[in-house]
Amino acid sequence: MKRWITLAFVLAMGLAALVTAERRKATARVSPDALLYFVADTEHELTRLPVTYTRISDKDEIEIGNHLADQYWFVARIDNKDTDSRDLQEYVSRVGSKVAAHAHRKLPYKFHYIPRPGLVNAFALPGGHVYIGRGLMELMDTEDELASVLGHEIEHIDHYHCAERIQLEARARKLRLSALAVLATIPIEVFQAGYSKTQELEADREGARLAVASSYSPLGSIRLFEALDVKHREVEEAPRSPQDEAGRLVVSTIEGYFRSHPPSSDRITQIQRMIADEHWEGLTKETPLGLGYLFWTSEADRELAAHKYEHAASVAKHSVEIKPDQPNAWLILANSQFALADFTSSAASYRRYLDFRPLDTSAAQGYADALYAARDRDGAPRFKQWVAARQGSADPLLEADDAGLLLIAGDGAPAKALVEKAVRTDGAFAPDVLGRLGWWYYRKGFYDESARLLGLAVEQRPRSVEYQSHLGWVLLDQQRYSSAIHSFELTGGTQMGLAIANWQGKQADAALNEFASSTRFEPQWLNPKWVQSLYSPLVARSISEMKSEQEKRELARKARERERLSQ
Repeated sequence: MKRWITLAFVLAMGLAALVTAERRKATARVSPDALLYFVADTEHELTRLPVTYTRISDKDEIEIGNHLADQYWFVARIDNKDTDSRDLQEYVSRVGSKVAAHAHRKLPYKFHYIPRPGLVNAFALPGGHVYIGRGLMELMDTEDELASVLGHEIEHIDHYHCAERIQLEARARKLRLSALAVLATIPIEVFQAGYSKTQELEADREGARLAVASSYSPLGSIRLFEALDVKHREVEEAPRSPQDEAGRLVVSTIEGYFRSHPPSSDRITQIQRMIADEHWEGLTKETPLGLGYLFWTSEADRELAAHKYEHAASVAKHSVEIKPDQPNAWLILANSQFALADFTSSAASYRRYLDFRPLDTSAAQGYADALYAARDRDGAPRFKQWVAARQGSADPLLEADDAGLLLIAGDGAPAKALVEKAVRTDGAFAPDVLGRLGWWYYRKGFYDESARLLGLAVEQRPRSVEYQSHLGWVLLDQQRYSSAIHSFELTGGTQMGLAIANWQGKQADAALNEFASSTRFEPQWLNPKWVQSLYSPLVARSISEMKSEQEKRELARKARERERLSQ
């Protein structure tokens, strides 16, 4: 009897579909794809009939989902000290609960933020658990995008896609649905994998409805699909080293996502059609992504580490405009601006950072360096005023920078007195004061005194890469090229220093090899303003000469190649 009821139901639905199709004007382009998708989805739906017909109860589904979530607790584990992730967890839960309130099934939905930058995905478990990875949220600019993703995953639960997946897995593994402990061992990849084209498009469609019902714009869906497409192209084109584990994880995740989901063009077309059919054209106002500044600051930090200074500065600036009280973002912005030779802006950004972290000596030295490089006529009094107002114990290194700025301004007495004091004492900070002052004397062009002070610092701090490298630069201007090379090699190979030492020593091939390697990883060396502001005229002139020689050799190589091809 049940078999006849099922057959009658299928026939009735088919007849209704035919009548509806005859009355509705076709909007799809003519293509064999539609027939292929129809056949594939029909086959899929037929395999689902026994499952949907014996659908498990909400109570059992919730219990199974909770057991699965208990097994996967480590996936969304957040360190108690990670306040940013805790804030993001609360934010995801707030937006998710707002969207889930409009779902048909009133289940105990729970939303989990996974703090993994490499996870460009979201997935759901039966009964109401929804997970979203940091990598996917990093692609978002608006809360509407987040609402569309969470709505999509809610609909996988709301429309029993997750429940059917657990039933099919149980059947394939010959497990009883009542054996909850056994079901909880099903790998999480089962739920991270996508569903059929029909189910994915259904989740897109109904998820968009949930988002709109929650006062979000349907443009969030389109914006996210476009961002995913861009990310997919980036990871396909980006070169990766064998050691780039994070890069391989992103590639694996994003490629898996695109294999298991319909093409973005199909998904965008469906949402655009819905906007027209549902008269959503006026719903264009989007909500900025709350806490998005956390992702922008992280992106800026990665770009700075990759020496992409312009992008790093742009993203960090955007982040502090949205959320000014972010010390890390101000420091990233200051360092990026310094690398771009925007020294005036860099000094201002360092100063903002120091409002939050006044005891950070390294950043305070960066502030002094930026004031010097900007040739700020008021730099010395401005720095002295900040040091005087700074709370905390006196810092000998800041005293050295104060004296150094005064030395540049023409008052050498404080620096001379500080040198004498450091030479007389054997305090812990004495070699650091000497090393720091030695670099200020280099900037002033007093190379002999600079070499003496840096030599004393190196004697007491033989493992200091900074002082050994600074000594190498001074030795270059003293035309002691072999000693400079030795000093640079002790630091692990300061490549531009080695390039200049070899260039001045008439070893052009070795010099150009080091030059090419250095500029590949530290592009600021190709910025004349940056070099001229921070190093001696000899360094600036040598870099200009090597750059010209490199270009001349490249033109000659191309000419030889053209000649070879023409023969």
